[in-house]
Amino acid sequence: MSRNNVKRVKSSEIEFKDRLVSIQRVTKVTKGGRTFSFSAIVVVGNEKGIVGYGLGKAKEVTSAIAKGVDDAKKNLVKISIFNSTIPHEQYGKYSGAYVFIKPAAPGTGVIAGGAMRAVLESVGVKDVLAKSKGSSNPHSVVKATIDALVKLRDPYTVAQMRGVDLKTVFNG
Repeated sequence: MSRNNVKRVKSSEIEFKDRLVSIQRVTKVTKGGRTFSFSAIVVVGNEKGIVGYGLGKAKEVTSAIAKGVDDAKKNLVKISIFNSTIPHEQYGKYSGAYVFIKPAAPGTGVIAGGAMRAVLESVGVKDVLAKSKGSSNPHSVVKATIDALVKLRDPYTVAQMRGVDLKTVFNG
């Protein structure tokens, strides 16, 4: 996500809802026996266009989730939402994960798999069709979904850049 058009957001004064995407138990085998620790991927969002993801690692599940939430609040981005859906189709990629998101008619709901669903619901998108291709690794799918969402351009800025009114953007 080293793009210039990424709209970073500060986490102060915003109420967030956090969603746990996945939790992994990691085992370290030493001569004294097995040591267990946990890693948690968490997505936070205000359901009004701001979202972030984070990874937390700790010896207990609750502290891993808390660390993930703190990390997610440091990686917030602003996403353009248009009429409870997204403005246009978009592909996203991260490592081996490829995602495709497509706007849907009102009342469709969020048609997406686990990790993608968490991100799209945290952003506040109500109607969207989504497909995940390639790797199903939750880390990669979350990052690919956010990559696709960051690439979205809202119709108002497109109309301004082209120097036309909003109706021309939609009618071609």
